[in-house]
Amino acid sequence: MIGAAATGGLALAWTVWPRAYAPAINTAPGEQILSAYLKVGTDGHVTVLAPQAELGQGNVTLIAQILADELGADWRTVAVEAAPVTPLYANPSLGHAWHEGRWSSADMQGTDEAVDFGQLEPVLRRSAAAARALLCKAAGKRWNASWDACTTENGFVIRGDDKIRFGEVAAEAATLALPDDIPLRRDKHPLAGERLPRLDVPAKLDGSVTYAADIRLADMVFASIRMAPWAGGDLTGHDAKAAKAVQGLAGIVTGPGWIAAAANTGWAADRALDAARPRFTAPPADLTDKAVKAALDAALGESGSREIKLEDVDDALGDRPVERLYAAAFAPHVALEPMSATAFLNGRQLQLWMSTQLPEAARTAAAQAIGLSADDVILHVLQGGGSFGRRYEVEIAAQVATITQALNRPVQLTWPRSEDMAQDRFRPAVAAKIAARIGAGGRIEALRMAIAAPHALEETRARTAGESAADAMGAASGESGLSAVWSGTMPYAIPAWAIDHHAATLPVPAGLMRGGAGGYANFFLESFIDEMARGSGIDPFSIRMGMLSGNPRLALCLSRVATRGGWVGGAQGTGQGLACHSAGGSNIAVLAEARLDDAQHVQVTRLVAVADVGRMLNPEIALQQVESSLLHGLALATMVPVRLEKGRIKPDRLGALNWPRLAQMPDISLELVASAEPSTPLGEFALPAVAPAIANAIASASGQRFRSLPLGGA
Repeated sequence: MIGAAATGGLALAWTVWPRAYAPAINTAPGEQILSAYLKVGTDGHVTVLAPQAELGQGNVTLIAQILADELGADWRTVAVEAAPVTPLYANPSLGHAWHEGRWSSADMQGTDEAVDFGQLEPVLRRSAAAARALLCKAAGKRWNASWDACTTENGFVIRGDDKIRFGEVAAEAATLALPDDIPLRRDKHPLAGERLPRLDVPAKLDGSVTYAADIRLADMVFASIRMAPWAGGDLTGHDAKAAKAVQGLAGIVTGPGWIAAAANTGWAADRALDAARPRFTAPPADLTDKAVKAALDAALGESGSREIKLEDVDDALGDRPVERLYAAAFAPHVALEPMSATAFLNGRQLQLWMSTQLPEAARTAAAQAIGLSADDVILHVLQGGGSFGRRYEVEIAAQVATITQALNRPVQLTWPRSEDMAQDRFRPAVAAKIAARIGAGGRIEALRMAIAAPHALEETRARTAGESAADAMGAASGESGLSAVWSGTMPYAIPAWAIDHHAATLPVPAGLMRGGAGGYANFFLESFIDEMARGSGIDPFSIRMGMLSGNPRLALCLSRVATRGGWVGGAQGTGQGLACHSAGGSNIAVLAEARLDDAQHVQVTRLVAVADVGRMLNPEIALQQVESSLLHGLALATMVPVRLEKGRIKPDRLGALNWPRLAQMPDISLELVASAEPSTPLGEFALPAVAPAIANAIASASGQRFRSLPLGGA
């Protein structure tokens, strides 16, 4: 670790974000730091410091692609490592999303589900341009030429016939001061918009990638854990004698609402916990499906907080609006990799290996659990096997820190799958009422959407600030916010509309999920529009197109998806359904073909989508992200419902969720519209359009209207 703020080349770190944070960048022998994001080796290799965690989105490759393009690097020489944990790498888009008027967003480092390269790209390009200027300045000194007479290409600094490798001038470049004015590259952009292969894929294919559960340390033990099945539950007892009889046991450690066993194998740790038969306090009386529904209905019946509006919708609705009720059950994250972390306490310094979307919060949680300062925790942020919002949660950092302190040896803690699912911070259960005035031709002239839901963002913020799940639920009780009921842009030109949040308090902790509140709010809106169209005898395509006069990008997507999917008007028996969504500058239209089988199970046979995501930094990654979002939306729409059985979350096994298997995948056709608009976030916006498209398809196939998620659930 070095502190090189006095080095002239590092002045870039402070020009990108002008705040006085000390750099903490590791260097290997021969590496030179040329900016907050770039190191260049004397052998010519270029190392990118990625401030965002790689969770499968491909964002690390996109970060490297932007930097390498602006620098003029040879892509074959580019590698990536995680940036250190420091506010220098704050994420403005994530901070803004979490802010909602409560604290400054500037100092928040983290990874959102869909990295906003519209904000990040200019920062990265300025950083790479500064590094390029330093390389050109060093080469210019050798050639007795001005630095701005030089350029870079394919890993070389070039001036006419003169040519020198980056590595040959990197050491000198790191000692130079930055020029006053550093223009961005205006000539060749050889890597921009190219389908470059993802940097993380080869290691994933050959198994060499390191996840938290792959860390191996001398004298390390493997830990498993059992936690109170309900928020606020306490450990009341366990059979320590039976646990100690398990061969290989290294120790039993307890914490607030949990008990962990560590052993020489994970299997032995699990067997020790089974033998210990931990007991927890009885579940509260309101931890039932019936109580959850009653709480949502009660909240919906009370006055709400108007979060967003256009014109006076209450007057525009008139005395007899058309009304419909909708609902959505709890939705799980189910990342392929369960929660896992490895830790080692050496004196007053804790080393922690884990995947996290909030590295500062994880470091703080670990430090507070064992009485350290956050500065005493060295966090190694690793790739994660998926997240979808689950890795905003950092309680495992506190648990593994507590265990390693108690046992005085390195510990690797991995949650069993049953615990990972039971302790999920679900996208909350919600209920909604839509009221509208329908004009001539089925056109919606006024619309009010009231949604009863807990404030998931407020709960998540409280937990990442150190509150327990139960205390976080209490802190969020009664709180209202736009993020609880809406995530996106109203795509339609409705003259008067409003969205109200009716704050609900539920007995199950709520968390953030890919797609945000749009995962249910857009299902309500698009289902309602379809109902109104069919009730008026209007083509669902036509009614949507008629309300898209102010949204030509989405209108183009809708027109193309109808053509590409062979839309035949949505008449009864066709089994076709449409839905649209706009969020973060991205737009998508989805056409689904679906039916109910003889057992009344939803069968989706085809998904067709057309999306406009603006300028694509890497078209292949854009395609992957939008398609994966469609598949995730399909899974959440057709899974079995999450239920409360005797105070416990069910199902708690992957096989019981009814996630679609490969053989059950529908035919998927996706077109990304070529666009010169600014780049937009990729990973979330498509998900909310899938469930309503499927529901609308089922309605056209059978006449049966599903008004709750998941489809077909009670």
